[in-house]
Amino acid sequence: MSHLSHGRSEDTSTGSLDAIPGFGPDDDDSRPRDRRARPPRRVRRRRTVVVLAAVALVTAAIVVLTTTLVLPFMARFQTPDYPGPGKDSAIVTVAKGDTNQAIGATLVQQGVIASSKAFNEALQNEGGGKFIQPGQYQLKKEMKASEALAAMLDTKTSAVHYAAVNQNLRQSDVFAILAKATSLPVAQFQALAKNPRQFGLPAKAPSLEGYLHPGEYRFALDAKPKDIINQMVASTKKSLTDAGVTDANEQYRLLTIASIIEAEAGEADYGKVSGAIYNRLGPDNKETAGRLDSDATVSYGLNRRSYQISNEEKQDTSNKYNTFANPGLPVGPIGSPGAKAIAAAKTPQKVPYFYWVTVNLDTGETKYATTLEEHQRNVDEYTAWCGAHPGKCD
Repeated sequence: MSHLSHGRSEDTSTGSLDAIPGFGPDDDDSRPRDRRARPPRRVRRRRTVVVLAAVALVTAAIVVLTTTLVLPFMARFQTPDYPGPGKDSAIVTVAKGDTNQAIGATLVQQGVIASSKAFNEALQNEGGGKFIQPGQYQLKKEMKASEALAAMLDTKTSAVHYAAVNQNLRQSDVFAILAKATSLPVAQFQALAKNPRQFGLPAKAPSLEGYLHPGEYRFALDAKPKDIINQMVASTKKSLTDAGVTDANEQYRLLTIASIIEAEAGEADYGKVSGAIYNRLGPDNKETAGRLDSDATVSYGLNRRSYQISNEEKQDTSNKYNTFANPGLPVGPIGSPGAKAIAAAKTPQKVPYFYWVTVNLDTGETKYATTLEEHQRNVDEYTAWCGAHPGKCD
C-alpha cells in the first residue's frame, strides 16, 4: 500500500511542474541566455555614438597637443631654412679671405638664406671640399641654403657671365673686358658712359671713370649693359660709404685721390703716398705750390700708357689732367680704385714727405723725400735702374 502511494506522488509532482508557467517544455533554460539579456536597439545605438564621440575628442586632443606643444618643441631642434626656390634678386659680394662663417652671415644679412647653420650644414653635406671664390654672385632672396651654396660653387653650370676686373683699370679697359665676357657690343657701354648722371654720379663727372669697381663679377645671361654698370657703380658707392663718405661730391674727390694713389704706388705704400698727396694739397705747401706733379695723371690726359713724358707736355695747361701745370687735383679719377686705395685716401698716413718715386719697378721699392734736392737723388736712382733694365720703364 505504501508502494502504491509513492508512485502516485511522482506522477502528481511531474504533472504539476509542467502546468506552472515558465517550467513547461517551451520555457526551459535550454534557450541561449544572451538573447534574453540583449538590450533594445535604441540603447545599443546610443552607446555607439558615445564611443565615437569619445574617440573624436581624444583625436582632437592629440592634434591640439601636437600642434601647440610637440611641433614647436621639435622645431627648436630643426635648422631654420627657406623652402626655396627664392624670389627677387640679391647681389652678394665675397671678399678675398672671407671664411665660410662670414659668407653665411652675409647671406643671412642680405636675406638670401634663413640661417648660417643651414649654410654650414649644406657645406658639410654637399660642399665636397670646394671653396667659394671671391667675387660677386647674383642670387635670389629666400633661397634654400643648399641651393644657394650650389649656385656659388658651380660657376660653370650657373647661368652667368663671368668677368674679372683688375684694380685701377681705365674705363675703356673695363668696357673691353665686359664686352668680351658678355658678348655685348662695347659701343653700348660707351654710349651709357656719356650720361653718367643716370647712374647717380655728380654733375662734374665727365664719364664713369673711377666708378667701375674692380672685382670678380657674375652677371645674369640676360643682363643688359645698364644693369651691369649699375651693379659696378653700386659696389663703388658701397666701398665709399663703408669708408664713411656719403656726400656725392666728396665721394668723387676721394675716388680721384684713390685712383692716383693706386697708379703711383704699390699696396704697401698706399698710406704714405696718400699722406704725401695731402701734404701737397695743403694750403701751407710751399714746397710744390699745390702741384701734385704726377706722371700718371698727365699720361691719362694724353690717353697714353707710358710715363715717358716730355717737358713740353708737362707744361701744357690745356691738359686738364696735367698736375705739373695745374695745381690741385685733376678734373676726375684716372682709373677705378679698389677698397684699400679708397680707405687710404680717406685716412692718409701722417708723413713729412712731399715727394715719392718707385726706384725699382720689379720689387716696387719706393723712396720718399721732403725736399726737391733729396727727391732728385731718388729720381737718379730710378733712372739708373731703368737704364739697367731696357724696356721696363717705357
